[in-house]
Amino acid sequence: MPAVRPEVLKQRSQFLAVAATRRRMAVGAVVVQMRRHTPAEIAAAVPALRYGLTASKKVGNAVTRNRARRRLRALALSLLPQLVPPHHDIVLIARRETAECDAWALRRDLDSALRRLFRRPPQAEGPAARQEGERP
Repeated sequence: MPAVRPEVLKQRSQFLAVAATRRRMAVGAVVVQMRRHTPAEIAAAVPALRYGLTASKKVGNAVTRNRARRRLRALALSLLPQLVPPHHDIVLIARRETAECDAWALRRDLDSALRRLFRRPPQAEGPAARQEGERP
């Protein structure tokens, strides 16, 4: 059975929802954030796997940021359907090294981050998980 092509996250609110879960793993040249779909999203037939890419100005100029995003996009399309279970949103964040590092090293970093992220038990998510009187 061929792997389904992941959908792309495009709206800022989608990226913020992924970041709010605080499930992230940084390995080498890439940072991966993950969010599991809610039962309501699963019932509403939200695409099973969605991903987003981001590269801030810290990564470099526009040419460097675009190169980093292209490299991450190519890896996302090949690795995410194989390594990520259905009903998840994934955000890949480029680092300075993303545009210049060896392709195999970048692939290894992404593979390692995804495997470690899905092996970790979920931590308390969002502001509601804080204890009363605890500072953010």
